[in-house]
Amino acid sequence: MEAKTIIEQGKAVLGIEFGSTRIKAVLIGPDNKPLAQGSHTWENQLVDGLWTYSTQAIWYGLQDCYADLRKNVRELYDVEIERLAAIGISAMMHGYMPFGADGNILMPFRTWRNTNTGRAAAELSELFVYNIPLRWSISHLYQAILDNEEHVADIDFLTTLAGYIHWKLTGERVLGVGDASGMIPVDPETKNYDATMVAKFDELVAPKGFKWTLSDILPKVLVAGEAAGNLTPEGAALLDVSGHLAAGVPFCPPEGDAGTGMVATNAVLKRTGNVSAGTSSFSMIVLEKELSKPYEMIDMVTTPDGSLVAMVHCNNCTSDLNAWVNLFKEYQEMLGVPVDYNQLYGLLYNRALEGDGDCGGLMAYNYVSGEPVTGLEEGRPLFVRSANDRFNLANFMRANLYASVAVLKIGNDILFKEENVGVDRITGHGGLFKTKGVGQRILAAALNSPISVMETAGEGGAWGMALLAGFVVSNPEGQSLPEYLEKKVFLGNAGVEIAPEPSDVAGFDAYIKNYNACLAIERAAVEAKK
Repeated sequence: MEAKTIIEQGKAVLGIEFGSTRIKAVLIGPDNKPLAQGSHTWENQLVDGLWTYSTQAIWYGLQDCYADLRKNVRELYDVEIERLAAIGISAMMHGYMPFGADGNILMPFRTWRNTNTGRAAAELSELFVYNIPLRWSISHLYQAILDNEEHVADIDFLTTLAGYIHWKLTGERVLGVGDASGMIPVDPETKNYDATMVAKFDELVAPKGFKWTLSDILPKVLVAGEAAGNLTPEGAALLDVSGHLAAGVPFCPPEGDAGTGMVATNAVLKRTGNVSAGTSSFSMIVLEKELSKPYEMIDMVTTPDGSLVAMVHCNNCTSDLNAWVNLFKEYQEMLGVPVDYNQLYGLLYNRALEGDGDCGGLMAYNYVSGEPVTGLEEGRPLFVRSANDRFNLANFMRANLYASVAVLKIGNDILFKEENVGVDRITGHGGLFKTKGVGQRILAAALNSPISVMETAGEGGAWGMALLAGFVVSNPEGQSLPEYLEKKVFLGNAGVEIAPEPSDVAGFDAYIKNYNACLAIERAAVEAKK
């Protein structure tokens, strides 16, 4: 069927993902291949010491992204989007969005990037005997209670960014299990919030006399494939301000960006994993069994169908690296040389491969914000070298590329070296892998594991979200999510694999040894520049 006919007949499926710097929409056909896309660039704001996006920015971003998609469809096919087969909403995980009974937000959205929840996360981790990260919704809620914030008493609904948008578009207070597992831990057996932990939390805060219990205010948990409501007339007007899109479109459960990354890389089966590397980075390894004990560096979440996942989440990845590339761009423009971003990245990234395995002793810390894995509540981007280090462009770029995945390596070394976690395939996706082969080779050295990258990886989480939406309406055989992805979407395509080179592995190990030893410099920079 031609793409135009698919769209005209309302058989296309839409996935939308709210990333840290870009909102992206991908429209796919029944064959799961992209038909069109739209995007909107945005950025978080530091307000009163906390990272946030305003609700106005959220809705303007969604509407502008969808308008850009409509424009792309008209340009490609000369047709308007009137109907859709299904829609899915995804967003950066965790964070804190509390709402009152009137449906209005009580406090500005507190994103995953905030690290002000140290006391709450520590106390809850001890209470639950389970690692509770700083960015999880339950950490933010308990920190607000510890800080005696008045709004807590008025909470009627607590959700994530994806859950919020889904709620306003459908009227349904639900959340996909993967995103829900970043609010409070989920029991992989029941695929619902861990009942023991919920009870412990309610008992902990009972002396406060709140009119709500945790179960009252959390979204209902759904797994991939379950129906999650339909687009309401009000929701249709919110999404498509032009008024062309009809209400009634089915929705899949809203998910976090970690879940869509797993889907987009066909990494929801046990013993598979993926690494997302962009503004932030995280690895997801689907486990065969529980870890032997909790680790502060490792978060336990789930796949969109509820399997247990070990997640290493790093607040920083390519932002500082991009800033350095922009410096070279500025120099090139000063010389009057036209700048092609893809060419510039390609030249600099490939030059890094000519550098020494240990970066010649050069050291970079890409901490634009705090980094919980290494115990930094705030960040200061730093480049460190001594007079005798081999300071050249190749080593400079290699050091900054290493820095983008250094914290990820620290966390994954626990899984592979201490817990002996087995993994058959790790797939990379995100901006770090856009320059062919380079980011892939760097990550293979960091994890000492073969890394695959698929041609479809560039489509990212919005495409993964569209696949989850399609899974609700295009699975008459009743396949499991891993079966559906393997047999209907990827058809055994495992991508292009790069194995680690022993010299790169040894070089990265030397780099990370220096990296850990020099963390004191980063801590001193945080203390010195308040």
